[in-house]
Amino acid sequence: TMREEFDESTGLSVRSIVEQRDRSLSPQIETESEEYGNRSFIIPVGARLLVENGDQVAPGQVLVKIPRERSKTRDITGGLPRVAELFEARRPKEPAVISEIDGTVSFGGLIRGNRELFVTPEDGEKKKYLVPYGKHLRVQEGDKVEAGERLSEGSVNPHDILRVQGVNKVQEYLVNEIQDVYRLQAVEINDKHIEVIVKQMLQKVRIIDPGDTNFLEGEEVDKIRFNRENDKVLYEGGDPATCQPILLGITRASLRTDSFISAASFQETTRVLTEAAVQGKIDHLRGLKENVIIGRLIPAGTGHYQDGTYENLEPEGNGKAELTEVAAAETGVLGE
Repeated sequence: TMREEFDESTGLSVRSIVEQRDRSLSPQIETESEEYGNRSFIIPVGARLLVENGDQVAPGQVLVKIPRERSKTRDITGGLPRVAELFEARRPKEPAVISEIDGTVSFGGLIRGNRELFVTPEDGEKKKYLVPYGKHLRVQEGDKVEAGERLSEGSVNPHDILRVQGVNKVQEYLVNEIQDVYRLQAVEINDKHIEVIVKQMLQKVRIIDPGDTNFLEGEEVDKIRFNRENDKVLYEGGDPATCQPILLGITRASLRTDSFISAASFQETTRVLTEAAVQGKIDHLRGLKENVIIGRLIPAGTGHYQDGTYENLEPEGNGKAELTEVAAAETGVLGE
């Protein structure tokens, strides 16, 4: 499982771990100590050994190094694909395996090219995870891990963060990851601009149990509509619906808006208009784009209004005089 190679950058001979056809072989380093006990460390494919058999090692000493490819483009254009991946909520090519529960790590055998890894909580059933053979593990036997912590190397799937840790954590993750790309080039963007976009990516929920509402199981609805229907059902004494949040990319979120005029002006115009015609949709013109398209004032500023009935109430008796005296006293006019 080891091969000696010549490193062109340093001019030295190095020993690297190579992948074997026999997947039952697992390269690892074992240390023996009377004080700390015997421990073993699994080595990923491609790692370079820095110690010899029988060497004396100290706590904190580096045993192996894992080479990483250098990024060829270091300007802002090199980071834009990462920004697009985050805004579109795409699943990474080689995502990291994250723990769903708090517990202690233990290793199993190899199954179809994947390594078994178990996380055992203090109370409850243990969870099994499969990590591809040769992938670098970030944990060792007996380590304590928390829910959401990475067990292997790789980019974290934001959908996994949403499922395991909830809405707030995935919002923090997306904002921080996007900001990291821009901070690398000393570009300062206020968090609020990115947070507005992330909020729109999380505006939909999937119905798990419709309860006494008119929703269907598996239907994707807007959060505002979901809360409105639940409040109505609770007021009438019924059972509310339950849901789970879903993360949509900005393209899918734009196409799934309640306004078919706004969606049709973005992408897939024919499909959006056809579905709207078949379903007999009604556009209530609540957003900005749809009002601009048909030539109306936007529902903001002077164009914003609310339907309602108002009644001017005149104060009874000497109410006007009392109000005038209070206002004068506040401005310091009274008594001069």
